[in-house]
This record gives sequence, C-alpha cells and structure tokens, in this order.
Amino acid sequence: VQLQASGGGNVQAGGSLRLACTASGFRTGFSDMGWYRQAAGTERDLVALTPIVGAPLYNDFAKGRFTISRDNAKNTLYLQITSLQPEDTATYYCHARVGSTTKSDVWGQGTLVTVSS
Repeated sequence: VQLQASGGGNVQAGGSLRLACTASGFRTGFSDMGWYRQAAGTERDLVALTPIVGAPLYNDFAKGRFTISRDNAKNTLYLQITSLQPEDTATYYCHARVGSTTKSDVWGQGTLVTVSS
C-alpha cells in the first residue's frame, strides 16, 4: 500500500502547478483522500480533502486557488494550484484513509513546491 506524489518544482509567483499522487495496493475510489503541506519549521496543515462521497473540503487559505480532484480510474489524486505565492512554498503530502472496517493512514513521500517572487 503506497502513495507516490509528483509534480512539485520551482515556480515563479503567479504561476501554476498540478500535483499528482498515484496510489498502489488499494483503490482510491474506496478511500477518503487529501493533501497536506508543511513549510520549513512549521506543522503539517490540511490543504484539502476529497471524501469518498460528498464535496471536497478546503482549508480557508486554500479556497479559490487550490482544487483537489481524483481520477479513480487512474487511481490518482490531484491538486491544482493557481496564482502561486511565496507563502505556498512547502512540501506537499498526499494522504489516504485505507481499509474497509479498520482504517489505516497512508502518506506519500511529499513533493516540494518552491515559489520565488
């Protein structure tokens, strides 16, 4: 059971990125999933969640510029970020709650986004 994140990089302020997180060993269609981020010296913060059923949920700072989505046929979770700002610089982690009766937390390895002004 694994998550593999990709899509991070160095970008100028105002640019856009799409992060991807590919799952293996489980089906994303049966899992609540989300993106978190952690800037240097800070705690990991929730960016957005996409539950199995229902609408996505966003942290306040993510409303308007971040879009979480999933393609269950590709077993992949996405995070589109527009109008990137230097304060978005962080390592972005994908997360899944996996399992039918007993749930387990699965984390991706993180992908670094660096935004320069």
